[in-house]
Amino acid sequence: MAVRIKLPGGTLKVKVYRELRERERARRIPVVKIGSIYLTWWSNRQRPPDNPPGAPDDPDQSRATP
Repeated sequence: MAVRIKLPGGTLKVKVYRELRERERARRIPVVKIGSIYLTWWSNRQRPPDNPPGAPDDPDQSRATP
């Protein structure tokens, strides 16, 4: 189970490899591996135009409203 730590600029997530999303595995967001644990950073900044909200690996997809 991933651990989410909300910080002023975004969310720091602590995960194991099998929990990583495609964007995290492809290193399109900041990821640091320490042993078997991965630290990922999801910024609060606005997404670039080529990565719209609601994409399959969007962390907010479950909370998005149509």
